[in-house]
Amino acid sequence: MPLTVAGLAREVGLPVHVDTGLDRPVAWVHSTELADPTPFLEGGELLLTTGIALGPHRAYVRRLVDAGAVGLGFGTGLSHAAVPADLVDAARAAGLPLVEVPREVPFIAITKAVSRAVAADEYAALTRTSDAQRALTRAALTSPEAVVRRLAALIGGVAALLDPDGGIAHVSGTAGDTAGGLPDLREEARRLGVGPAGSAWQAGERHLAMQALGRRGHLAVARDAPLDAADRHVVNTAASLLTLALAQSDAVDGVRRELRGAQFRLLLAGQPVADAPDGPFRVFVLPKGVPADAEDLPGFWAEHDGRVVVLARELDRPAHASGEVDAGSVARGYREASRAAEEHLANFADVPGSGLLATDVAAHAATLLAPLDGPLRESLRIWLGCHGQWEPAAARLGVHRHTIRNRMRRVEELLGRSLDSPGVRAELWFALHAGQ
Repeated sequence: MPLTVAGLAREVGLPVHVDTGLDRPVAWVHSTELADPTPFLEGGELLLTTGIALGPHRAYVRRLVDAGAVGLGFGTGLSHAAVPADLVDAARAAGLPLVEVPREVPFIAITKAVSRAVAADEYAALTRTSDAQRALTRAALTSPEAVVRRLAALIGGVAALLDPDGGIAHVSGTAGDTAGGLPDLREEARRLGVGPAGSAWQAGERHLAMQALGRRGHLAVARDAPLDAADRHVVNTAASLLTLALAQSDAVDGVRRELRGAQFRLLLAGQPVADAPDGPFRVFVLPKGVPADAEDLPGFWAEHDGRVVVLARELDRPAHASGEVDAGSVARGYREASRAAEEHLANFADVPGSGLLATDVAAHAATLLAPLDGPLRESLRIWLGCHGQWEPAAARLGVHRHTIRNRMRRVEELLGRSLDSPGVRAELWFALHAGQ
């Protein structure tokens, strides 16, 4: 613990004349007889003087307070037999601790006492930081989440691992709150970017700090007390370990993705792969890149030709799907799913002309033409045979051209397909002649 004014007075034996603020830590000691020593102060010092050239006491004390001095030690037995009463009054009015330094206590003894305390504090901080670094390193061998838990315990606050958007992926040190009492950190995450960058600020009674961990996320900490230098070293160590752990995770993910890509190429070549699902299944092509929750995709997934391909029975997200295939016909399924993607359709079955590739021609023809009765099928066959020309088709059927138009509109309604598509026309022509 830092040496306070009260602790120094007890250790060296200094009478206290003003006891306000005795709990202030003493960063260093400075002795001077200047009337204005403030240009040589950094703040946190206990100033020692024999009062040879103080000047007006109130102005002198005010200058010390404004410069951040934590106290005044007044030497007696030389220029002053006792501490001046008006100096005591000025110090009490300004809230500045005032101690007496008797002649038998040399200023150097006070300097040595503070020096020993500062050295002890620095050694304790170094030891604490070293112990914390070892603890965090051991935790890093387990998981990033273990690092976060250990960090929260070491700083006596909350630590959170954030995703790239600033959402909380893991938090520790909570008091029953899933966010650990942390504010919304997404805007700060966007401001920091992928780093290296960090920030620290105060929100109400909470002191917070954040550090970017590359493209995989951010580290955030919070507690009621400010982070001291040792705490900041501990947080920096945790951030470095997390950055390395997440980078290693990136490398492992990259290898896994390459392996899955190689497995999919084997499937396209008709080679068996252990990770492929049991058939029948469908081939799905996702409309975008690798989703954030890719590891939660069902079945088998891989990247191929800049696309994410999923082999599964069902998929509960937007995708372009093939018909049912098995492990030996993945290439056909991929062609079908790719064709559906080109047409911006969810299913290959909805692609105009897809029936031309059906493996069971008769079954597909029966299913496709099921909504049409005999007269509509015959009218459709004649119209297609006339290359979609109304007058020749009407003449062959012995009806008015408006009648054939109405029948073709009825065919479109029943089939849910447009006869303007060359693929649909070819597929229907093929189906009408499949059983002949």
